[in-house]
Amino acid sequence: MFDPTVFDNLKVAIENAVYDLDNLDSRINITQRTDRLEMSVMSREFGVQFSLREQPSVTAELQLKMDLNNLAAEILEMEDQTPGCSLLLYFDMKIREIETQCSRIENILTDIWKPELRPVQTLSQTYGEKTSTYQNRIELRFSRQINEEQMEDISELLEHVLLTLMELNKV
Repeated sequence: MFDPTVFDNLKVAIENAVYDLDNLDSRINITQRTDRLEMSVMSREFGVQFSLREQPSVTAELQLKMDLNNLAAEILEMEDQTPGCSLLLYFDMKIREIETQCSRIENILTDIWKPELRPVQTLSQTYGEKTSTYQNRIELRFSRQINEEQMEDISELLEHVLLTLMELNKV
């Protein structure tokens, strides 16, 4: 009998909550999903990307990751370790005015999320294209790992993500 890991349980909880927002509540559209087992380093990764149904120009992506150390700690039931997963949030959007919009984005994210969750904004542009827009990839990294004890927080986390999407669409 297969005994699900912390990663498996969190993945199912996140996936169910996000798909409910898409299928039942009709608030979002899921645009991409990944479920990866990296055999070379024995890590797991799950990601789901979505946008607000009425405002598709800004996307959010939740990534859940578990590395070999955490997987081994759980499977081998190491008493001195608490296995967990890393959670990352990404927001993708196009911007034109780097200084003004990036500053507004940082303020929005600092207001909605904890001030210590300082967003990292990475701008890119395709060389040779005659465009004045930049792709902005905004990353939020949580400072601690999560496990099944945080499963009750998933709906609140998603509400924060939806609020962030609404505010970023105003930038």
